[in-house]
Amino acid sequence: MSLAALVPYAEIIGAIAAVLTSASFLPQVWKTVKTRHADDFSWGWLAAFGAGVALWAAYGVVLEAPSIIINNILVWVCVMVMGWVKFRSHRG
Repeated sequence: MSLAALVPYAEIIGAIAAVLTSASFLPQVWKTVKTRHADDFSWGWLAAFGAGVALWAAYGVVLEAPSIIINNILVWVCVMVMGWVKFRSHRG
């Protein structure tokens, strides 16, 4: 089997992995939004993690891999929500 023939299977595996990793992050985001504080997350971690997932999304664009692009954009949005909650909790 050629490498080109494996590409659709790789995308399916990537999509499943993306769903699982994103879904595992959602309860933490929900808890952060629900409690309205993100004191357990440092600004450094939020910045590094957010930059990392943004770079993963860019990598997905280069590879033209929708599972990488979509997953990392969704996770980046979640990180931004957590950052917003952290910012708001320190203001008020």
